[in-house]
Amino acid sequence: MEIKEGSNFSLKDSFVYGSPAIGAGYMYLLMSIYVMKFATDILLIAPAVVGLIFSVSRVWDAINDPLVGYLSDKTKWALGRRRSWLLMSIIPISVFYLMVFFPPQGVSSNLLTLWVALSIIGFYTSMTIFVVPHLSLGAELSSDYHERSKIFGVRHFFYTIGSAVSLISFYFFIMAEQNDLNSLRDIIFNHSMIAVIITAILILLSVYKLREKSDYNRKEISNPYRAYKDVWENKHARLLIIATFIEHIGSAAIAVLTLYVAQYIVGSAQWAPLFILSYLLPSALSVPLWIPLSIRFGKIKLWIASKILAGISFGSMFSILFIEDINIKIIYVLIAAFFAGLANGCGSTLGPSIQADVIDYDELQTGERKEGSYFAAWSFIYKTSAGVMLMLTGFSLQISGFIPNQDQVFEVKLVLATLYCLFPLVCYFIGAFILTKFELNEDKCKVIRESLDSRGKLEV
Repeated sequence: MEIKEGSNFSLKDSFVYGSPAIGAGYMYLLMSIYVMKFATDILLIAPAVVGLIFSVSRVWDAINDPLVGYLSDKTKWALGRRRSWLLMSIIPISVFYLMVFFPPQGVSSNLLTLWVALSIIGFYTSMTIFVVPHLSLGAELSSDYHERSKIFGVRHFFYTIGSAVSLISFYFFIMAEQNDLNSLRDIIFNHSMIAVIITAILILLSVYKLREKSDYNRKEISNPYRAYKDVWENKHARLLIIATFIEHIGSAAIAVLTLYVAQYIVGSAQWAPLFILSYLLPSALSVPLWIPLSIRFGKIKLWIASKILAGISFGSMFSILFIEDINIKIIYVLIAAFFAGLANGCGSTLGPSIQADVIDYDELQTGERKEGSYFAAWSFIYKTSAGVMLMLTGFSLQISGFIPNQDQVFEVKLVLATLYCLFPLVCYFIGAFILTKFELNEDKCKVIRESLDSRGKLEV
């Protein structure tokens, strides 16, 4: 399908673009909610060590993300500067994802720790090869202010569906842990193989069906230092980077701690998949709601409101620490997770769309199209903030006296509730306040787009 400047990008085209996110959502959620517990409770690696591994992987992203983003911008292969990288990501994603869940048996604890470290770092590196070019491609598919929200909304829908499907695997893994550890390896193998095969097929389909804008491929990109200096000097991008970093430090522990909260505070680990599902379903199904609302109220105002709603939703869960009745705890978490999911659906739909608008501003200033550099910067912020929080979580659990698979003392529960509820509340509110300073509204974006279109006609 040919991508034309200013054309309406059909829903079918958006489905082709967004469908590979199913695999990314599936794998990322399992990595977030299960790998730390798998490593601490099954492989018996110390929580602080696992947290350090995740943190080191984020330090590596300081090199990996910018490099992939810059090289993607510079690529001039016949297949296209984005689709070429999507194609290259298939094998490493499959290999390292399988490595995470299949460590060698009967080896020393040091060798096991090294295997886990290499597989986790390798997986996130491979995902960067896919995610950064994929997001960059999405920003190029349309120049329309609101149509971009539709494209990224569809992508978020598929990503969330993949995350929801991963809960089925998550449920079987938890049941196998409690009933028959010997069957856990076989169950993980079957689920993992299906995941990598489906992901590979959807990426191949996207590469085959989509086409890239040839005029973007002709634009020269400056050296990597200059490219990322441009990102930071872009006042709109800089504000988003700061707000995003603070917000994601608070939210990063939510996924990894949901199982801990369900098991050690609520008192029933089996409810963890439903807690997450009650978050994911409104996140995915509310996508069609946010697009018309953003047209009426504005993308920025709606995004700010979603951050406030997310903060209140997670912060309110702190009260379950003082509730005795397990049924009331369950109902409370389900309701709070529902509203947090609504907020996530809004932010995940509008956030990348706003980032694409910021990239247009950069093109007006520099004459370059460097979506890869920009989305690499945001990807790095997501991962770095998550790494910081995961390391903090690991050390906090160990220092507080956490003992796997046992009832926890109140001090441990207090640490879990604070990291899971109160810290995200503060970070979301700070992020919302910072976003009130964002100035790139629809009217200004239209002026930028008109200037870019006029420039393009002169170049032709």
